[in-house]
Amino acid sequence: MEPNLLHLWCAYPEDLFNEEACAALLSEDERARWQRFRFERHRREFLATHALLRSALSHYVARPAAEWQFTANEFGKPAIEPACGLEFNVSNSVQMVVCLVSESGVVGVDVEPAARAEAMLEVAPEVFSAAERAQLGALPPAEQLDRALSLWTLKEAYIKARGMGLSLGLNRFSFLFGGGAGIRLETDAELNDPPERWRFCLLDRSGHRVAAVVEAQAAGRLEVLEARPVLAKPVKADDCAVLWFPRD
Repeated sequence: MEPNLLHLWCAYPEDLFNEEACAALLSEDERARWQRFRFERHRREFLATHALLRSALSHYVARPAAEWQFTANEFGKPAIEPACGLEFNVSNSVQMVVCLVSESGVVGVDVEPAARAEAMLEVAPEVFSAAERAQLGALPPAEQLDRALSLWTLKEAYIKARGMGLSLGLNRFSFLFGGGAGIRLETDAELNDPPERWRFCLLDRSGHRVAAVVEAQAAGRLEVLEARPVLAKPVKADDCAVLWFPRD
């Protein structure tokens, strides 16, 4: 990869035409987890996610997709074992799965269907900070759903980049909109995480909102790659314009 290039890989569980080929890439543990899902839509989501990750990593390193091994920290964030210079993060939904890959710094990504925006707005008191709720409440009703969707995905991507999951506390940091920065991050002092460490972006694909949070040195050009079907050679999307926040 060229310096500061990020790749966002996208795949779609409905395109999972060859389950046998995808399942052959899984580790024994992954295969057991896949087989435990009761509903077909969740089986396809899991299989597409793990097959995409393994296929994507082999795009950068000459290693068979089935031979990648992973470890996880105490909060469940996965990493390549042994390390090879690649950073990644995955996120999934029933209709779309994504994998963000970088060679320049830690990354986090989240994907959510736009149809879930109403549900996110309903839980705003529990998951958004006081400052975020104040900005949200000041918006016209027609704009609140879109803001709730952006806030949710940004916050999920941030806690995944930090590798601490929900233990971080969703109301201990804020993504605030407006001003010259466009969107800025504020963190409680107890988190010991200076906001300037991070940059972030939002984009829409196939009825989904995607948020990426990356270490500042990794925030360069972002290319969207679509794998359809999941194990096919990826095609670069030509309709993706990404703005990084906070703006300079």
